[in-house]
Order: sequence, then structure tokens, then C-alpha cells
Amino acid sequence: MMTRDGCPENVMAIKDAIEALEGKWKILIMLSLSQNTKRFREISREVNGITDKVLSKELKHLEINKLIVRNEFNTFPPTVAYSITEHGKSLEPLLIELYRWGMKHREEVMRD
Repeated sequence: MMTRDGCPENVMAIKDAIEALEGKWKILIMLSLSQNTKRFREISREVNGITDKVLSKELKHLEINKLIVRNEFNTFPPTVAYSITEHGKSLEPLLIELYRWGMKHREEVMRD
């Protein structure tokens, strides 16, 4: 079946998935949040090498795609924490398979 823009439906589904997770940081952020709710600095420490500006942008993108939620707490100073949504948790099997494939891939390319 074709979509309105003339793209096959199966291609659009993959395109949407790639767009939601594209880049080198989003999957790592999702992995960081898969264990529990975290504050910005905790995510920043776990996702080694990401700048604050990029982390902020990626968190907003993940939030727009309903993969994470930003929780604001009425404290002084104000506290913000991020957690994975139920929709985001549905990525867990994909992340596990990506991990398994990554381990096999690493073994393959490290072979002499």
C-alpha cells in the first residue's frame, strides 16, 4: 500500500523509526534511561562525549516522539528528571537485539 506522498507503507514505517532514533546519541540516551529516571547531569555522565547543547536537543526530540517524558518537580532549585515512557519501553527488544548484533559485529571486524 502507498502513502499519500507516494512512498510504500513499509518504507514509511522504517523511515519513521529511523527518524525517531537517528543520530549517534538517541539510542544511547534511551539505553541510559531504560534502567530508571535520571536527571540531566546523570544522563550526561552516562552518555560519554555528548555536549549539553546536543543532549538538550536530543532529549527534546525524544520527548516529541513520545519516547521519554520530562518531569518537573516543584522544588528549590527546580528539579527536572527524564524517564522512558511505555511507548519508549516498547523499544527494549530492539535494543537487546541491537546489542547482540553489535557484539557479533565487533567480533567479526576484530578478527584477523
